[in-house]
Amino acid sequence: MAAKTTAKKPAIKKKTTRKAPQKKLVIVESPSKAKTIEKYLGRTYKVVASVGHVRDLPKSRMGVDIENNYQPDYISIRGKGSVIKELKKDAKAAKAVYLASDPDREGEAIAWHLASLLKDSNDNLNRVTFNEITKDKVKEAFKEPREINMDLVDAQQARRILDRLVGIQLVQFYGRKLKKGLSAGRVQSVALNLIIKRENEIRNFKPEEYWTLDAEFKHGKDQFGASFYGLDGKKTKLPNNEAVQKVLGQLDRQAPFDITDVERKERRRSAQPPYTTSTMQQDANRRLNFRTRKTMMAAQQLYEGINIGEGATVGLITYMRTDSTRISAVAKHEASQFIHDEYGAEYAATKPVKGKLPEGAQDAHEAIRPTSVFRTPAKMKQYLSNDQYKLYNLIWSRFVASQMTPQVMDTMAVMIEQNHVDFRATGSKVKFPGFTKVYKRGMTKITCYRT
Repeated sequence: MAAKTTAKKPAIKKKTTRKAPQKKLVIVESPSKAKTIEKYLGRTYKVVASVGHVRDLPKSRMGVDIENNYQPDYISIRGKGSVIKELKKDAKAAKAVYLASDPDREGEAIAWHLASLLKDSNDNLNRVTFNEITKDKVKEAFKEPREINMDLVDAQQARRILDRLVGIQLVQFYGRKLKKGLSAGRVQSVALNLIIKRENEIRNFKPEEYWTLDAEFKHGKDQFGASFYGLDGKKTKLPNNEAVQKVLGQLDRQAPFDITDVERKERRRSAQPPYTTSTMQQDANRRLNFRTRKTMMAAQQLYEGINIGEGATVGLITYMRTDSTRISAVAKHEASQFIHDEYGAEYAATKPVKGKLPEGAQDAHEAIRPTSVFRTPAKMKQYLSNDQYKLYNLIWSRFVASQMTPQVMDTMAVMIEQNHVDFRATGSKVKFPGFTKVYKRGMTKITCYRT
């Protein structure tokens, strides 16, 4: 009887699934900023957005314990539950967490609130900040993470608590005495005080009558205007019509006038410093007719990043909330190189204009400037909306002008006299345009004269 042989079944090898490497989690405020930064950092990072604040004082009550050293009672903001849940989940799975909210007091407070919510999910929490959203600056920031700056957090908390203490009580008072729904707080109350003071000044103002006397003179084919200066070489005011008529009575309209003095001078006009938040808002309103909200919205978009072709998203300006006119050495060098190449060495300032810091300025960030002066408005126009382009052109021009030489003007003042009555004519012409090649300072009208 033949023995049966049974074939052995081949051994089945179990597939081992590799665990995906842990990513580093980066939390920013804005979703659009998250996309830009994720491209810069690469696949080992996951960048998500908190979409602003995640915790705040409750709306339904004061939320500040006045008896207990003004202790705030923070709660999660309504509607942010799903965001917080997702952030905790991502933090738990992450190798490390980087809190990259904006580099100001508000951003520091957001980072602190996030750290408070995420500390149980991940204890490797780091704070990173960058003043401009460009590849080099973002990567550089992640090389030097730091701890949360509690001085900045406390400054924001003090502002928020003051808002609540002053605001709630004023709103209740306005509701009882004036009208329900009126907004009130630390800003509105101070603004109201300024308006009242200004109104009192207007009411207390005592009008004082004064007159001016202008004349048109002809010299050959040229005509020019002059204004009454005084009598017998001394500056004289014209307080009323009687004084004007007396001066006119001294003049002989048929007799010639004599030029008694000609004064020639060279005047220099320096450029203004780069923009701070307030000067940018003022200029955008005056030159572009932009409201503050519109200006800051366009500036935020330029800061967070614009797609400038071939998938390259880059922040075009530095952080737009600043009270400083300071400029980094790298930006100065780049601007000097651009001005030399584009306009010539005579236009590059050896000592660029330096703005004076206002009292109480923190000087935490640079002035508002383009992240690269070589990204000219003309090159960027095709990638920007109309509002973005107008504001970027303003910021770029102001910054470049601040690194250029002064405008040089030839001025002339001529004294003209007849019968002891003096008129004064002034004129000016541009000798060297300097910074006005790029940026016209103010709305000054330049009057030229012929020699």
